[in-house]
Amino acid sequence: MQLRLLTALVVFVGSYLPLAVILFSQNIDYRALTRGFCWPLKEGICELPLKDAGYSVGLLVTTLICFGLTVVALALVRPTQDINVREAEYVPTDLMNYTLPYVVSFMGINYQETDKFVGFCVFLSWMFWITHKSGQVFLNPILIALGWRLYNVTYNFAGSADVQKGRALVKGYLEPGRYRQWPVQDIQIIKP
Repeated sequence: MQLRLLTALVVFVGSYLPLAVILFSQNIDYRALTRGFCWPLKEGICELPLKDAGYSVGLLVTTLICFGLTVVALALVRPTQDINVREAEYVPTDLMNYTLPYVVSFMGINYQETDKFVGFCVFLSWMFWITHKSGQVFLNPILIALGWRLYNVTYNFAGSADVQKGRALVKGYLEPGRYRQWPVQDIQIIKP
């Protein structure tokens, strides 16, 4: 169960990389950029042009790492089990769950207002819990932008007549036919 939660958390956090970039760009002290670049950084002489480097860089790096882990994990999956997809129905993505935090970021969320930032983190925690419990964590804009789609499928394994139903994450489009799959928790990764 912990691996399932950790995997879902990595996918969820990685899906908010664009939001971390937005918050990072809102945290840059653009007036400090006019003073020129100073290298090597010396205390008292040079300073980073960020209003709060710890939070903004930390969130950006965390989401970047989670995004990278998600992409690498999906690329490394080598399906080994033959299946026959009988029916495939695309599951449309409800992007409202993911766009709402972006809208909130433009309504005054910054790292200096601790109470608002903590409230925003609590909001994202609830969003994660809901998407994890509903099985919708793979329905995120980053995976869609990379060409992945989620399907409800009816299938049977090669050599078996037993028909089963499940969900499949597919890079591209899925039509009925023969494929190879690799089960990851409740989702099958299907590659042609």
